[in-house]
Amino acid sequence: MTPAARVQAAIDLLDAVIAAARGQGASADRIAADWFRARRYVGSKDRRAIRGLVWNAIRACGEVPVSGRAAVLRLAQDDAALKALFDGSNYGPALIEAGEPVATGGVAPAWLTVRLNASGLDDREQAALLGRAPLDIRANALKITRDDLRARLPIEAEPTVAPEGLRLPSGTAVESWPEFSDGLFEVQDAGSQIACMALGVQPGEAVVDLCAGAGGKTLSLGAAMANRGKLLACDIDRPRLSRLPERAVRAGVLVETRLLNPRREAEMLADWQGKADAVMIDAPCSGTGTWRRNPEARWRLDAKAIERYCAMQANVLDIGAALVRPGGRLTYVVCSLLDAEGADRIETFLSANPGWDVALPPLPAGRPRGKGWRLTPFGDGTDGFFFATLVRRVN
Repeated sequence: MTPAARVQAAIDLLDAVIAAARGQGASADRIAADWFRARRYVGSKDRRAIRGLVWNAIRACGEVPVSGRAAVLRLAQDDAALKALFDGSNYGPALIEAGEPVATGGVAPAWLTVRLNASGLDDREQAALLGRAPLDIRANALKITRDDLRARLPIEAEPTVAPEGLRLPSGTAVESWPEFSDGLFEVQDAGSQIACMALGVQPGEAVVDLCAGAGGKTLSLGAAMANRGKLLACDIDRPRLSRLPERAVRAGVLVETRLLNPRREAEMLADWQGKADAVMIDAPCSGTGTWRRNPEARWRLDAKAIERYCAMQANVLDIGAALVRPGGRLTYVVCSLLDAEGADRIETFLSANPGWDVALPPLPAGRPRGKGWRLTPFGDGTDGFFFATLVRRVN
C-alpha cells in the first residue's frame, strides 16, 4: 500500500470505530480485527501503520469526531508529512478543503473533563490516562518466584512496583511462551496486583471474589492463599466466568466457580451469608482508569451511564457486605478515577452502614483518596484504580 492508501484505510477503519462508539457497538480492537480479517491482502507492515494511525487519532480526539477523516485531520494539523498525504491520489484521501471539519482535541469530552478535574486529576494526570500501556505479568507464587521467572523469560523484563510483577514491552506475545503454558505467570496490570494485596488474604481463609469475571484477581488471591482455605469466584457473566476453570488449572489454583443470576445474587449465596473472612468486589465501572488500553471507551460514556454504574456498585457492595463475617473484611475496587464511583461510593456506604471501619495494609504504591486508595498511570505507572478495604465490626 502507498502511504496515502494507508491513511485512507485508517480513515475507513476510524469511521467504523466512531459509529460503534456512538451506537455502543463492538470495541475498537474487535472492529480492527474484523476489518483486517476481511482484507487479508493487507500486509503486516501496512497493518501496523494503519493501526498506529487509528489509535493515535483516537487518543488525539477528546470529543467523538464527526468522521474518521476529521479525526486524522486532527493529527495532520501538527504533522506536515501526514497532511501532505491528503493528495487525492488513487486509494488515497481527497485533497483538504478549506473549512472542512477537524476533530476537537483534548483528553475527554468536555463534561467528562469537568468530572476528572473535580476528582482531583490535574492536567498531567489526565494526559497520562491516554499514554501507551506496557504489558505487566504476575509471577505465580504457587510455582515460581519473580526473580526465577525473570531469569527464565526469553526477553528482558523489569520489576514493577507490585512485588510479584514484571513489565514487558506492549504487544509482547507472552501467551506463546512455554512459561505461560506452564502456569508460571499471568498477564495482570501491576495496579490490579496491588488492589489484590489490599484485601490481605491469608492461607486458610474463606474468600469470595464476587465479581470475578474471567478470574484475573481470583488467581492472584488463590496464589496468596497458597491453596489453603476456600476460594469462591462468582459472576453473572457466563462467557467470562467460563474462562476461569481452564486458567485455574494452568495456574494450579483451587477455586470453586458459581454463576449467579441477576437480582438473585443474595439468594444464590445464602450459604455464604456472614461466613466469609474476606470478599473482593471488583465492581462494574466506567473504566476511566483503563483508557491507555481502550482509549475509545471515553467516547462511549455519558452522565446516565455513570449513574447506572453507581447504582450497580451500590448493589454489589450491599451483596458483598452481607457475606462478610464479624471481624472479616471486604475490598471494593474500581478501575475508575471518578470520585462518584470511588471515594464518594465508599463514603455513601459507610454513612448507611455504621458497623464498618476503614483499614488498609501497607501498599507499595499509590496515595490516599477519601477513605480509600488511588493508583494512577502518571503517579504509579499502573492503570488507574480506586480501592478501599473495610472491616466489619465484631459488635
